[in-house]
Amino acid sequence: MARPESEHPTELELEILKVLWDESPLPVREVRARLETEADRPLAHSSVITMLNIMHRKGFLRRRKDGKAFLFTPKVKKESVSGGMMGDLLSRVFDGSPSAMMLNLLETADIDADELAELRKLINRKAKERQS
Repeated sequence: MARPESEHPTELELEILKVLWDESPLPVREVRARLETEADRPLAHSSVITMLNIMHRKGFLRRRKDGKAFLFTPKVKKESVSGGMMGDLLSRVFDGSPSAMMLNLLETADIDADELAELRKLINRKAKERQS
């Protein structure tokens, strides 16, 4: 029995989306080349075609014919995908508690002083927005 499709991209689908968010539209050969160089993910040409077609069927990508090739463009925005994945993680792992999620991130990630300062600025800005 096949597993049900997730509403979120798989690991490989996410790598493909990252390539296409950086630059698109791209033909299959360019997507494959970038997966090999940027994501260190060597794949057969036919595997990339299959993945791109699956992603098109799932609604993650648009494709248009250009001569003999198809050009692929993301149909979903990076912010939408990351927000959905974060929301899923928040509810499934942290029982909907943003503070528990942030505490876990702060305790487990290697965050330098500059990143901590940036996080403080973002938190202060968000607090001011809530007061307004």
